[in-house]
Amino acid sequence: MTAGARLFTVEDLETFPDDGNRYEVIEGELYVSHAPHAEHQDVLDEMSFALRGWRKETGRGWVVSGAGVVFSRHNGVIPDLLWFSDERLRQAMINPATGEWDGHLYAAPDLAIEVLSPGKANEDRDREVKLTLYSRRGVREYWIIDRFTHTIAVHRRTTEAALELAATLTDQDTLTSPLLPGFALPVAQLFQLPGALHGQ
Repeated sequence: MTAGARLFTVEDLETFPDDGNRYEVIEGELYVSHAPHAEHQDVLDEMSFALRGWRKETGRGWVVSGAGVVFSRHNGVIPDLLWFSDERLRQAMINPATGEWDGHLYAAPDLAIEVLSPGKANEDRDREVKLTLYSRRGVREYWIIDRFTHTIAVHRRTTEAALELAATLTDQDTLTSPLLPGFALPVAQLFQLPGALHGQ
């Protein structure tokens, strides 16, 4: 953010058009991304399906996609996918200003997941800006899924200070997490396009 530049707020986000774009504000800076590519959405759906299946089997926590999280007046983001433990969910659903539930989320999820969109600006936002934000705000794990390289960067909170890169998983690996006992997803499963799209 350059000196003298306007600081955007989460209130400003309510004024933008419902035009298919995603509007987020991080440290007062506005970030706009286009509607996701079909393959981006396919990867996200596969991950959501796997997490929701685990949640139904275990009854643990809550999985939600595309929900906004308001961390502060100058920090409101829309992660691709979130998982909240039951304990965090109760806290997250209460507006700290009013003490009431209003349908928004106000606290860090245990797990945040982003699927990378093409372009350096999008990659920098997810790999650097959001990593810093999630780290500061107490997210316990942050997974960055790269559908172009078929990798998942797993960032994990190993201390109270920050999220750190714990592993970079490839098609040959299985994704697990200490947050999700019994959850196991072969990474290659995320990137299996329908046969009709092979070679496109």
